[in-house]
Amino acid sequence: MATELADFLPQLDRDIRAMADWGKVADYIPELARVDPAQFGIAVALADGSMVTAGDAQKRFSIQSVSKVFSLACVLGRIGEQIWTRVGREPSGSRFDSILLLELEKGRPRNPFINAGALVTTDELLTGRSPRDALSEILGFLAAATGDADIHIDKFVAQSEAETGFRNAALANYLKSFGNLKNPVDYVLGTYFHQCAIELTCEQLARAGRSIAGLPGAPRLLTPQKARRLNALMMTCGHYDGSGDFAFRVGLPGKSGVGGGILLIAPGLASIGIWSPGLNAYGNSQAGTVAAEKLARKMGWSVFG
Repeated sequence: MATELADFLPQLDRDIRAMADWGKVADYIPELARVDPAQFGIAVALADGSMVTAGDAQKRFSIQSVSKVFSLACVLGRIGEQIWTRVGREPSGSRFDSILLLELEKGRPRNPFINAGALVTTDELLTGRSPRDALSEILGFLAAATGDADIHIDKFVAQSEAETGFRNAALANYLKSFGNLKNPVDYVLGTYFHQCAIELTCEQLARAGRSIAGLPGAPRLLTPQKARRLNALMMTCGHYDGSGDFAFRVGLPGKSGVGGGILLIAPGLASIGIWSPGLNAYGNSQAGTVAAEKLARKMGWSVFG
């Protein structure tokens, strides 16, 4: 399998660059608006312990909403199923930063991967601790998952989000008005913005997903049941209102971020980190989605058989 990927990934990299269909960067976050969209990297961590990469796989990028997988993993480890009293498990069918459903459903977000749901998850992670400690837990989880302590937060991206994140501020205040935010709004927002500004490479992201994929030799950070929970949510909710389209095209659990990253899971087989910063209409990586589809088709990876 590693040999097949070693032949395929460089060709995939060439094909993606030849297509030059990069999409548009997340220009509503000033620091991300400066990123060149014409970039692509991919890394695949396999069950035999090998890693195969191509393109800009060693370049750091802002993982943004991919961080929601890891903050949720931390919360599941702390309080387990209790989190579902505060946030649902259903696809939203709306934009990731929509406030409409919060009004209709009285402050209980549809799922933990839209922004409102992620704010609730971050709020739970903050309970009984400082923002610094909550962020340290996420960074510690990632360090353990990747086997790499060289993981940091881009303070400039975090500041850029704090200065322009008015919709997230509205969501947080709305959650507070319904009693679904326990901690001060400023604490929750500050922690959330810094969480989203974590930087990883494609290779680090692929390593971080090994426990979720249930790969042999992966760090024991999740029970099999919690890994199944994360995979189910990634499949149904991981790409916002484009989750159905992604599932149809790729057939694997995945989580996107507006920094252009995608964590893709082939359960029991591989964990994949993909990055290309230009986004499609759903706010998911344009070239990354194409690459995920081509990879899944080439390797015959799909949870649907």
